[in-house]
Parts: sequence; structure tokens; C-alpha cells
Amino acid sequence: MTEHDEIVMKNPSHPGAVIRDVLLEPYNLSVTEAALALGVTRPALSAFLNERASLSPDMAIRIEKAFGLKLETMMRMQNAYDIAQARRRAPQIKVKRYRGKAA
Repeated sequence: MTEHDEIVMKNPSHPGAVIRDVLLEPYNLSVTEAALALGVTRPALSAFLNERASLSPDMAIRIEKAFGLKLETMMRMQNAYDIAQARRRAPQIKVKRYRGKAA
């Protein structure tokens, strides 16, 4: 491995699925109860938990305050998920390498 090589997760989990699995289920919380604890609407939390919405920094702070999971950890999960999704769409993005103008 060279200094420029990176370990890339090909299929990282959406942070909503992780939060659902490691926080809501062990605490036996319903989405409604968790939304109340976080001070958000049930539809907003449901969209996140069901992978229809991204994790916002605001939601990450709320989860950190309520459950102790670090904001930075959750935002790294979201970033890894977003990068993997973009990589999957990359073949459909038709852009050629810019070569610059000859001097």
C-alpha cells in the first residue's frame, strides 16, 4: 500500500440504519418516543431511520446529547455512505479529464 492508497468501504451502512439498530432497538424505543427524546418530529426521524434522509449535523448533535454517540463518528458514517453512493453513480457522469491549454 502506498501513502496515497485508501481503505474504502464499498457498501457502508446508512447511519439511520445504524442508529436504529444500536440505539432504538436496544432501548426498546419507538420512533415516536425517540423523536420526543430528540426534540424532532416523528416524520423527520422516520425519514432518517428509514434511509430516506441524510444525517444532518443538527440531528447528530441531538443524538449525541440524548444517547452519547459522538457527532464526529456519525458524520463520518454519513460521509462514507455519501461517497459510496456517488461512486456508484460515477459511470453515469460523463466528464472527461481536463488537460489544460498548451503554453
